[in-house]
Amino acid sequence: MASRINTLLRYGQQRSPRYTSYPTAPHFHAGVDAAVYGDWLDTLDRGKPISLYLHVPYCKSLCWYCGCNTRATTQDGPVEAYLKVLLKELTLVADRLPGRMTVSHLALGGGTPAILNPSQMDRLMSAIRDRFDFVADAELAIEIDPRHFTRDDAKCLARNGFTRASTGVQSFDPAVQRAINRIQPYELVEAAFNRLREAGVMKINADLLYGLPLQTEDSARASAEAAAALNPDRLAVFGYAHVPHMKSHQRLIKDEDLPAAKARLKQADAMEAALIECGYALIGIDHYARPDDPMTRALETGTLRRNFQGYTTDKAETLIALGASAIGQTPQGHVQNKADVRNWMLDVDAGRLPVGKGVAVSREDAMRAAIIEQVMTYLSVDPDAVAACYGLPAPQADLEGLIASGVVTIESGRILVNPAYRPLARLVAAAFDGYLATSEARHSVSV
Repeated sequence: MASRINTLLRYGQQRSPRYTSYPTAPHFHAGVDAAVYGDWLDTLDRGKPISLYLHVPYCKSLCWYCGCNTRATTQDGPVEAYLKVLLKELTLVADRLPGRMTVSHLALGGGTPAILNPSQMDRLMSAIRDRFDFVADAELAIEIDPRHFTRDDAKCLARNGFTRASTGVQSFDPAVQRAINRIQPYELVEAAFNRLREAGVMKINADLLYGLPLQTEDSARASAEAAAALNPDRLAVFGYAHVPHMKSHQRLIKDEDLPAAKARLKQADAMEAALIECGYALIGIDHYARPDDPMTRALETGTLRRNFQGYTTDKAETLIALGASAIGQTPQGHVQNKADVRNWMLDVDAGRLPVGKGVAVSREDAMRAAIIEQVMTYLSVDPDAVAACYGLPAPQADLEGLIASGVVTIESGRILVNPAYRPLARLVAAAFDGYLATSEARHSVSV
């Protein structure tokens, strides 16, 4: 155990991308603009389903740990103004498509997209269905804040066809909740789960964090056990990324209250052990699912994927993203809308696709992306086999140190990440990143 912890400590403080895309977001540039994106949309294959992502950057209160592009408001005005422009962007994008497209997966994220009141949500979903068709088994997912989620909200999601809700739990420790400005007793979260299920939204995810201020190994485990008692279908367990240089509100968290690296590792281990004991299967590096969940089956059958929302069972190769800062992808490349809400609104109101930046994906990029996705998803990859699919030579990767440390083994050309070092998969993936050596981006620690 000591040797494992020491290895994790040695490598875990190295900084690496989260690899929800490749090339990663720091390599997006202004050369991919509205004209380029418009051409990408024009040439999509109308016969293939797409995914939709809509970003709503508002919450009723700001949690101090948050790293998302969001802002707090208690007024309906800013949300209503945002929704009106979002509906205009929906029309702009739909008009550029080669025809009426079919959607296999819809996700609303934020912020807290459930901040839309029932009337607003009805309008949004009606507009989407006016321009797109959904496949019979489409998944419609939304993020909710259990502190501000009513029975009427749940009924609204059900009548609009939502099949999954993701709830922010983070921690049930009252001291930790006070330190991150997110007070939500167990009973409040339980009530949100019950309202969803009573309305017919049966698939529920829960998000947890470790490395939070004042968090301990015992409280991390207790939070994981309490979350599992709510019987969510899936859980995500992320390490808190303290980046006050990027998110100024994180300065409200005291540095001295943050657990040290070794304590973070023990918290992560405790939460993993608790969730496995509760019957959940490990998915990738930081997700858990019930054994009969589609995500677990996708892992077993080799169809699990990873995109900007994390691990997914969605097979669509195109993700159209709407809203300020939203990131999408097409077969040609990745694209991100302008992050500033005002600038995003100005473009949409002027009839322009509100693209801020993006990156075209070369054949080599696509090959490296496939290798990285397999490492992050399955903890193994045969680089030569992947490269052969692209008609390219396999990229070279310096893994000697990780091999010597027992993090990685190679069997018949296949690279295998030791399950005991699952959190270091990001570093293994980084070895295949052709841009990382020249990047000036400040990534979070790997564990």
